[in-house]
Amino acid sequence: MKTLLLVPLCAALFSFSGAAYAQIDSSEPQVLIKTATQQILDEVRRRAIEPNDIPRIMDIVNRDILPYTDFHRTTLLAMGRYWRTATPAQQQQVVEQFELLLIHTYSGAIGQLRADQKIDYPPLHIAPADTDVVVRTVALMGGQPSEIDYRLYKTPQGWRLYDLNVLGVWLVQTYRQQFSDRIQQSGVDGLIQFLTERNQQLASGKQ
Repeated sequence: MKTLLLVPLCAALFSFSGAAYAQIDSSEPQVLIKTATQQILDEVRRRAIEPNDIPRIMDIVNRDILPYTDFHRTTLLAMGRYWRTATPAQQQQVVEQFELLLIHTYSGAIGQLRADQKIDYPPLHIAPADTDVVVRTVALMGGQPSEIDYRLYKTPQGWRLYDLNVLGVWLVQTYRQQFSDRIQQSGVDGLIQFLTERNQQLASGKQ
């Protein structure tokens, strides 16, 4: 995925932001995505988010993203059949390290958000019985439209984001193959070690 294309993607994934804002309405999936994206753009207008300002990004995530994004579901789907063979302790470690990896991987894109970023939201038609939907958006990057999709599912507490699609590549699908390869090589503990070491590298500024 190209970094610039990740900008609006991250606006929804990492930006349910700001204690000054009211709680986001998660009763409608498109409303949730649109409001979250707009709030991060408002945040950028007030003060730019530096790509390397991990503490600020982490603060936003820890404070506001968890109520609206299901990292547990994302990780479960990324691990596929290996999730069932992992112990509860291993499952929790993978969730924690995978969440941290996504934060590190996409934090730089948040810093590239522009105050005048344009994002369109095509009409979304949802049947009353629908419990899993895709919210499509069109981001203008250098005058070129790029479609970015968000997959959400319905819970008793509202809609929750758990997968993202840029240029036809879904996040879960991408990591499922990587996780499978790593687990086949060295087991679930090997995956945990790999994710932990990768996060340490990213935290120290290494790519």
